[in-house]
Amino acid sequence: MVFSTLDALFMFLSAPLAHQGVAVNHFTMGARVQAPLGNGVPLRIMPLGASITWGQASSDGNGYRSTLRAQLTAAGNPVNMVGSRQHGTMQDNDVEGWPGFRIDQVLDKALTAVPAWKPNVFLVNAGTNDALQNRNVSSAGERMEAMLNSLYAMSPRAVVLLSTLIINRNPTADSLALEINRQFVPLAQKLCASGRRLTLVDMRGDLGPMLGDMSDDTHPNDAGYRKMANIWYTGLLRVSDLGWLQAPEPVAGVPNDGGS
Repeated sequence: MVFSTLDALFMFLSAPLAHQGVAVNHFTMGARVQAPLGNGVPLRIMPLGASITWGQASSDGNGYRSTLRAQLTAAGNPVNMVGSRQHGTMQDNDVEGWPGFRIDQVLDKALTAVPAWKPNVFLVNAGTNDALQNRNVSSAGERMEAMLNSLYAMSPRAVVLLSTLIINRNPTADSLALEINRQFVPLAQKLCASGRRLTLVDMRGDLGPMLGDMSDDTHPNDAGYRKMANIWYTGLLRVSDLGWLQAPEPVAGVPNDGGS
């Protein structure tokens, strides 16, 4: 293995986490030769979270999903976005995004959705509503740990990309989001040290949505969602380099290409 397991945690970790002594690994897509990820393995991707995952405030309802899907198919991978809901103008518009839901509520939905599709990739962005509602913020990391362990139990072939929370224009909510992000870092370290295939992708770094990329206090505009897509894609490049992408578990009626 070229990279250590813990090295896979820190995709773009920068201010403010880097200023608190968190290791920084600036891995980017620059000068990389485009090639299929994981030797062309089909990617059965479940976008999992709340309204940002849903694509709220994007002009087409696709959020980051359409841009990310186009990047992956251009690289040569069959892609099937999966989930119990549909949103956006894109053809393969399945998603497991639940506006207004906290981490524990997202888990409740995942307990039904995940066994139906057995994704081999989870894109997890959850916790913003815990911050907005100021609901048990000090234990958000514990709730996220419970959700991630459940995802692995339900779909053992999966790799998880865990996202830090993006900026929020509301200063109180933003401060609480930062507190949640600080819990996600040691959680990711713990899970990687135990052998979980997980990488932490930072949506608050220099490459993530900035104030000018926000449609409202909480949700990105189209430019902000494109930035999120780029970060997800780079995270997938990294787990591909680590050899973590496995073929999805066969499920009757679930195709490799969700756009066909």
